[in-house]
Amino acid sequence: MKRIRLIPRLDIKGPNLIKGVHLEGLRVVGEPQAHARRYYEQGADELLYVDVVASLYGRNSLHDIVARAARDIFVPLTVTGGIRSVDDVVTLLRSGADKIGVNTAATKRPELISEIARKFGSQCMVLSIEAKHVAAGRWEVYTDNGRERTGIDVVEWARRGAELGAGEILLTSIDREGTRGGFDLELVAGVSNAVPVPVIASGGMGKLEDIGQVVLEGAADAVAMADVLHYKRLTIPEMRDAAHAAGLATRNV
Repeated sequence: MKRIRLIPRLDIKGPNLIKGVHLEGLRVVGEPQAHARRYYEQGADELLYVDVVASLYGRNSLHDIVARAARDIFVPLTVTGGIRSVDDVVTLLRSGADKIGVNTAATKRPELISEIARKFGSQCMVLSIEAKHVAAGRWEVYTDNGRERTGIDVVEWARRGAELGAGEILLTSIDREGTRGGFDLELVAGVSNAVPVPVIASGGMGKLEDIGQVVLEGAADAVAMADVLHYKRLTIPEMRDAAHAAGLATRNV
């Protein structure tokens, strides 16, 4: 029986938890710590923090938010957005992060993936990919929170990232993000079947059945969700029950 992880995604802008659709039209949802604490108490397996404007300003500004979370939330914390160097990783790990996601900087200097993996281990290095559908069976890598095209094929980039040392792939579908229309199963399956490392499916979670679909048909190892949790449409215990009903295992809480 496949064991999966349920991971609330917290997109952050300044001091606020925000949410948009297709990574655009961002609206303030509330205070990040209150939501993070609620998800932890509901039994989240990990938390994912994304600084959505970090690349725009050339830095990650989540240190204080992560440090506060690490003081009373005891599940792994992944932080992504604006990480450009090994020194940036050191700063965030010292703040309390357990894993670091890299997107924009890795597309410009792929060797950064290997540098982080060698220094901290592959389990710490998460390759974050923002994917946009461009043709039948093909997706392009975008950066800067879905604003910039790269011309890079998503499946090829995921494969190369794993070869360079990424221990996990965070795969966000820009087309499905915030729509509650279900995951892009073809995209998730394409990446999951191309790499030997776990894939976190992100973008599109709208109903409980989406979890079983993206794991069983898309071969995802973990599911990230935001809208359905932030707006209290679903809870993590409901998701856990749905996963069990689909024949999937989860962490005992």
